[in-house]
Amino acid sequence: MKPSRDIEALLAIMAALRTPGTGCPWDLEQSFETIAPYTIEEAYEVADAIERRDFLDLRDELGDLLLQVVFHARMAEEEGLFTFGDVVQAITAKLIRRHPHVFGNARNLSPEAVKALWHDIKQQEKDERRRERVAAGKTDDSAHDHGLLADVPKVLPALTRAEKLQRKAATVGFDWTDRRAVLDKIREELREVEDTLDTADRNAQKDEIGDLLFAVANLARHLDIDPEAALRGTNAKFERRFRFIERTVEDRGASLSELTLADMEDIWQEAKRRERAGA
Repeated sequence: MKPSRDIEALLAIMAALRTPGTGCPWDLEQSFETIAPYTIEEAYEVADAIERRDFLDLRDELGDLLLQVVFHARMAEEEGLFTFGDVVQAITAKLIRRHPHVFGNARNLSPEAVKALWHDIKQQEKDERRRERVAAGKTDDSAHDHGLLADVPKVLPALTRAEKLQRKAATVGFDWTDRRAVLDKIREELREVEDTLDTADRNAQKDEIGDLLFAVANLARHLDIDPEAALRGTNAKFERRFRFIERTVEDRGASLSELTLADMEDIWQEAKRRERAGA
């Protein structure tokens, strides 16, 4: 088996890895459920490479993500559910169907008209999928909620899902009309968090912290900022500045345990000053 640019080679490698008796023991014991966390992780590593603008890493991470698709498709083929070719056919059909302004007769549409058309087509697809489920005897509404928010995946990171839930609700007018009103809501939620600090009610504290985070995600949406990306940026900034503290302390021949919080805060502020100065 040799490396190749041909997708068929990747499919053949995956088939070999999953062949009982001669394949890889680890790959053979995997299932949709055990592989799903890796799929999510690989998607985040793609996003991380993009944020770092490391395109060598991006090439490799996209390959890792593609492997996840091939892995799931292979397991599905083994169970007689669908094949990789079916996956490709489904997405190509969807792209053609959702772009009649490119592949059909709906030409010269404005961006607003394209967005409205996209929404209508997605609704038609959902209606068709619902009919398919009913025809297949899958009528359990508890498993397949058909409300406006039903297609927002529950496995998304909480901040991302909050933003998507809010965006969906906004399509029917359930939304703040002024982003400063959202800021007022954040202040309100912060006061409610403060009210729980002197209590022993952990559930109330958890609820109020959740409400505060939800309101912050809402403000990010109104500012057209991805809250998950914003928090990833802050995480990276925190790591960068904390590493500066560690290096500074190491250069002094000391250890972090010997410093007071005030000492560390002074070094933290120096890290901030250096960042602003471009050092």
